[in-house]
This record gives sequence, C-alpha cells and structure tokens, in this order.
Amino acid sequence: MKCRFCNHVLTKVFVDLGQSPPSNSFLSKEDLLKKEVFYPLKIYVCDSCFLVQVDEVKKAEEIFSKDYVYFSSMSRTWLEHSCKYVQKMISDYAISKKSLVVEIASNDGYLLQYFKKNGVPVLGIEPTHSTSQVARNKGIETRESFFGIQLAAELAGEGKHADLLLGNNVLAHVPDINDFVAGLHILLKPEGMITMEFPHLLQMVQNNQFDTIYHEHFSYLSFSTVKRIFAKHRLELFDVEELPTHGGSLRVYAKHQSAKLHPVTNAVVELLQKEESMGMNNLLFYEGFERKALQIKTDFLKFLSEAEKQGKTIAGYGAAAKGNTLLNYCGVSSGQISFVVDAAPSKQGKFLPGSHIPVVPESELVKSRPDFILIFPWNIRTEIVSQLSYIREWGGKFVILIPNLQIL
Repeated sequence: MKCRFCNHVLTKVFVDLGQSPPSNSFLSKEDLLKKEVFYPLKIYVCDSCFLVQVDEVKKAEEIFSKDYVYFSSMSRTWLEHSCKYVQKMISDYAISKKSLVVEIASNDGYLLQYFKKNGVPVLGIEPTHSTSQVARNKGIETRESFFGIQLAAELAGEGKHADLLLGNNVLAHVPDINDFVAGLHILLKPEGMITMEFPHLLQMVQNNQFDTIYHEHFSYLSFSTVKRIFAKHRLELFDVEELPTHGGSLRVYAKHQSAKLHPVTNAVVELLQKEESMGMNNLLFYEGFERKALQIKTDFLKFLSEAEKQGKTIAGYGAAAKGNTLLNYCGVSSGQISFVVDAAPSKQGKFLPGSHIPVVPESELVKSRPDFILIFPWNIRTEIVSQLSYIREWGGKFVILIPNLQIL
C-alpha cells in the first residue's frame, strides 16, 4: 500500500482494530438472514508526510450509497454551530447576495439553509441521494455527485466559481485527497476563500478517540499535513481555528497562493509550532495508540460483565458510526445491550452492523427504563444528558467510554 498523498510505501501501522463492517451500513430484519461482510480496519501512518490513513478496502461509491442514513440536521448542537458559521462568514468576510457559496458534502442542507435565508446564492454538492433529496425539498440546489477535478471542471465550464467554498467533515472522507484538493483550486474564484473543518489528529491521539476510525474516514489529519497537501495544489492556508466540535476539530482557511487578500495569521505559525513541539512530525508520537484502545476495550467488557452479574439492563443512545466501531472492536452483541435509541427515522427499525442491536425511537427508554445508557456520540454528550435527564427518575445512569470509562 502507498500513501494516498505522497505515494510513499506504507509500513508503519498506527492501530489495528480488527475486522468490522462499514459503520453506516445498517441492516434490515431481512438482512440479518444474510452473510454480513467485514473488512479490515487497519490504519497506517506515512513516515514521509505523516498522513494517517486507512487502506481503501471499501470503495467510497459503496459507502456513500443512495440510502445513506446519516442526516446532519439531527443534531441541534451541529445546527447551532453551522448557523454561527454562516453569521461569521456574512459579517467578517462580506459574503452577500452577490456571492456564490458552494458546500461540498452538503448532506441535507443543514448549513446552506442559513445562507439561503440570508439571500445568498448557494450550491450543494452531495453524493448520497437520500440526503440530497431532503436538501432539495428545502429549496437548495444540489448536485448529486462526488467532488474532484472532473466535477470542478464541469462547474467551472458552466460559469460557476465559488466566492466561498466550504466542506465540513469531508476532507477526511475522500479516498483521493490530491484529486479533491486540486478540484478546490479549479472551482475557487481568484480572490475566493475556502474553509474546511475536520477532526484534529492531535486531539484524536491525546484523547484516545479510536472510535472515530471507520471505513468512511480515509484520512486522519494534522494541520501540518493539510498545509503540505494544499501547498502542492497551489493553495495557501492563511488562518486556522481550533474548535470543540467532534471532540476537537480544526477549521482551516485557504486561498490561492497568488491571491492578495488575507495575510497569513499568527494562528497558523502557532499551530505549526504546537504540532512540532508535540512531536507530530516524528513516528514516536504515533506509538502506543493501540495499547490505549485496548484498555478501553478491557474496561468496557468488564463493565458489561459486572452489570450482567448484578442483573442491570443496558441501552445505548445514538446509533453513530463511532459507536459501531467501538462495539465491533469490543465484540459486543445484542445479548449484552438491549437496544440503541436514535432520533433519525432513517435508522429506526434497523439493526446496527456487526452487533445486530436494534435501533428504536426514544419512547422505548420510558417503556423499558434501563439502568444504564451508553452515550456513543460522546461529542454531543451535554446535549444528550440534558435531553434525557428524566432517566434519573428511575435511577438511570449515563456511561461514557471515551477518553475513558465514566459513569455519570
């Protein structure tokens, strides 16, 4: 296997989480009778450019299918984050009715709807039919396609060039990162701006977020590596923000290298220095991650065993991809967790891949009154604990597993 950025041969394993089905491949009752396909979930780190990456054993076209079940609008916290972003772009960067905003991986229109409400012309690019259709129902023009050089050239040929080109949690999802970033260069206006948000590899390592590894995430990104990738395609990172979303993310700001607007800020220099001081440009930084993941597995299985001995019942909340990685790595099944609640109708009535735990609406919590609720999307734990505070009435407790097992 070769590095998807610099083509260097990969030999250093970052973490091996065994065999797992694709984390968003939910199953119907009929699917339970069929043989389920598992793929290796082994992650490498390039000792040349330090891009952390998964071997592409499951094609993007198969993962992001027409029946994709993740809808961004399901999280109130994420909607609030998106609305604030839109307000910032309008107030600080003069995005207006004369601008064209293009979002890559626009999902169900969760963000572009706020630009549209302010009269800003928008275009969404989204490969999954299920989410694209929801966005169109909101009046958001959506091109149903994967993004790269080919689509960027087509759009440019139609006279569409972006004043603001954005992507949230998509940079890590693309198998050919060079093709993707080269496409950004083509679609961006000469004085336009790009913003990309993605989970920060530094936070992932420091906080043991191994459950954010799944087949949809082809890359795990540091700021230093992203800077190298963008520079290769004549794009310059001129600013960066560290965000609390998804357990610790970065929002990078980029422009054409030839653009005169937006001088490079001190934040860029400071974060590069921070990553350097943490050793992220040295292989030693990436050692020991698998050992920490194994400790979580050990603690989790011990918790499940003790709960069973005490006759306690356990449910989950949030049928998130990260939860599926965790459950399959730990070898947990429906015999140990009764059900998982999820607010998305697209997931209810289905079963988690691998573990085959049923996904149900929230009403099942009140009916079953479980003793423990495992919060799988720990990145929005505050929202979930507040929403489900009523479980305290019957003595219910919350359980968080990342960065370590906690009972709340």
